[in-house]
Amino acid sequence: MASMENLPVVLFHRRSSYTLALKDRLSPHFHLLDPFDTQEPISSFLSVHGYSIRALLCVGYTPITSETLNFLPSLELIVAGSAGVDHIALQECHRRGITITNASLAFAEDAADHAVGLLIDVLRRISAADRFVRAGSWPVMGDFPLGFKLGGKRVGIVGYGSVGSEVAKRLAAFGCNIAYNSRKRKPSVPFPYYENVHNLAVDSDILILCCSLTKETHHIINEGVMKSLGKGVIVNVGRGSLVDEKTLVQFLVEGKLGGAGLDVFENEPHVPKEMLCLDNVVLSAHRAVFTPESFEALIELCLANLKAFFSNEPLQSVVKIE
Repeated sequence: MASMENLPVVLFHRRSSYTLALKDRLSPHFHLLDPFDTQEPISSFLSVHGYSIRALLCVGYTPITSETLNFLPSLELIVAGSAGVDHIALQECHRRGITITNASLAFAEDAADHAVGLLIDVLRRISAADRFVRAGSWPVMGDFPLGFKLGGKRVGIVGYGSVGSEVAKRLAAFGCNIAYNSRKRKPSVPFPYYENVHNLAVDSDILILCCSLTKETHHIINEGVMKSLGKGVIVNVGRGSLVDEKTLVQFLVEGKLGGAGLDVFENEPHVPKEMLCLDNVVLSAHRAVFTPESFEALIELCLANLKAFFSNEPLQSVVKIE
């Protein structure tokens, strides 16, 4: 193994509570500078080491602000250990010529599985039926209400990246009719493309949100889109703020929407109390992408991107900033 002095330097940017074994797996390959290994304030640590750092590994949703970047004038690469990058000052990185990679490739399959699971649960009322049986209601109240078939439903996917494409693959196998909205039409995608989400909602029974959170996508699912969807279902495995949550709650309580499957919320970990008693809403605690398998894939992806960077080879999962 190479001596620490000969290893490429990488800043390990994390919260103090972060415990994933990522650091142990990368240490043989890189000299990881971790501010929490010292008793220094982070600002002091970065003042000393910042000029030597060309690559930064950001784990979890640890913010990278313009102020953080000011300490890192030599920074060329941010390897984000998350699919979303809304915690990173993207435009400032773009201005400084800093490349960003994310973990979308590592998480895509698990996120898609979770999205489909939420959808099936909402349509077939599996969680609600489970509560019905456990409460002893079956012998007393008789048959549980019917659920709805998945096959043949018109599914609009909002954000056709690595996660959206995996969702489409799974739902096409169920016999769903797929359409999508994305920043740009993708010539290789065989499904109908919609330039705006409003028109996609008009022609959909279900909307599945897989896009990143940006200024443009904040509350992309607003009152107008919900009205266009009618009695349809919304599934969100992207970010809570993709949806106008206050309006979503109102539409669900008033029965204007058919249901929702939600892994993310606007004010996590707080969930609107009105949703907790609705049988047509299935909730999970921002865990769509987290499995032992996805964590292993994350480690391999971060390792591959850092090795590629220091070897002047092509990076994987580069985030496009426009």
